[in-house]
Amino acid sequence: MQEDDKKIEDMADEDWKNKLTQEQYEVCREKGTEMPFSGKYYNSKDKGVYKCVCCGNELFKSDTKFDSGTGWPSFNQPIEEENVEYRSDYSFGMERIEINCKKCGSHLGHVFDDGPRPTHKRYCINSISLKLAKENNENEEK
Repeated sequence: MQEDDKKIEDMADEDWKNKLTQEQYEVCREKGTEMPFSGKYYNSKDKGVYKCVCCGNELFKSDTKFDSGTGWPSFNQPIEEENVEYRSDYSFGMERIEINCKKCGSHLGHVFDDGPRPTHKRYCINSISLKLAKENNENEEK
């Protein structure tokens, strides 16, 4: 385990509150959901890599993003399976699969089996849990 990973594991709730905006904290650390069609990436066509807003873990490439019509950014696969973790979620009387950042445990969204070929997966992700590192540009969006 790298030292940076250890720091993330050891971050206390208060540290996350100081690092994140209130909205980021509610979604990423308390498993909230942003309103559909309200996030900055749901309709984005920018090219690059979507990273975890909490820890910078690389999660999704823009070329796997598609318009699902749901109001949240949707991807058909993560960059690497080992960068995300899956958990059963039975909240709100539904059975779903929650997606979290494997590095820091932040809630990202949910995955469904109704996506496009070739994976047939729809990773429905909260914009607020992401930051985009645009292609050909070293600067990440905040």
